Amino acid sequence: MINHAEERVQSNHLKDMVEEIFLKAGLDQKQAHSITKHLVKANLRGVDSHGVSRVGIYTKRLELGLVNKEFKPIHLKETPVSLLIDAQNCSGIPVAHYGMKRAIEKAKSSGIGMVGIQNSNHCGMLADYTRLAVEEDCIAIATTNAPSTMPPWGAKERFFGTNPISYGIPAGQEKDIIFDMATSKVARGKIILAEKRNQQIPIGWALSSEGTPTTDPKQAINGVVLPVGDHKGYGIAFLVECLSSLFTGAAYGPFIGDLYNNFIDKQNVGQFFMVMRADLFQDLDVFKHRIDQMIQEIRALPLMDGVEKIYLPGEIEMETELDRQKNGIPLGKEIVTELVTLAKKYNINESFIVQS
Repeated sequence: MINHAEERVQSNHLKDMVEEIFLKAGLDQKQAHSITKHLVKANLRGVDSHGVSRVGIYTKRLELGLVNKEFKPIHLKETPVSLLIDAQNCSGIPVAHYGMKRAIEKAKSSGIGMVGIQNSNHCGMLADYTRLAVEEDCIAIATTNAPSTMPPWGAKERFFGTNPISYGIPAGQEKDIIFDMATSKVARGKIILAEKRNQQIPIGWALSSEGTPTTDPKQAINGVVLPVGDHKGYGIAFLVECLSSLFTGAAYGPFIGDLYNNFIDKQNVGQFFMVMRADLFQDLDVFKHRIDQMIQEIRALPLMDGVEKIYLPGEIEMETELDRQKNGIPLGKEIVTELVTLAKKYNINESFIVQS
């Protein structure tokens, strides 16, 4: 969906202003930088639902004391290949970044590394974390649960969150594979973004509170999103929930604090990262050569009618990032207004909006 009232904003200008907002909201420099870099990266990749549209709700929860401004995660239980972290209710993005780094360290030394995080918050776009592992020649899987918005297949009442899962696989001469998906038909953030932009959503994304299909994002927010692939998506959402919460000790399903509607309780979201060295079973060069070979064979397959190119998982996001690095990030007027309002609130110069 395209909003014709958009501003094209250069990523460096956007980063400067958003980081200043988080500093004024009470975060230290390292956390403010980490969150800002992550959110703008999501916009660059075209994952606008997890980009700077989240600045408003993140700062609101910080102001209300619902998120711990201090970064002091605790190591609860550790082995050579695993670590359980209590995030102490700090911001989700910095602690998820920290957790993935610890998983990579363990994988590099022991072959495999697993990190679970409890008492966390919304951690944004999982692709940013699996990318870190791929850059270290590792294979990675990342999951996080989310507030209850999606029913198990066959039910009409919400239980699971959108429960995303991401994987990353290093390639050789070809582009690395970074895949990230919600187990709902669409990330709920896209519905929230559509509501901010006064846009309709496609039929089939969600049901109203009465259990009927809707194109109205307001009705969808009050209703339920549907699992991707029906019963198959439900099955993956179940696994994500088990790994992210039951395995780590975090809250699950209906017991997670709602990011947008619960301004009394903390979220207690859970994250799970598993990282494996890509050379565990065969030499790294051999593995990468085989990945490249498979990619090339996939690209050489005959195309369906109307299809111009076979994309690899995550390739569309990579192309979007190249375009937006050059031509700027498109921000709808509602998001621009929200950011400008926050900038004025914190007495920050809002002249970050520079046409590309």
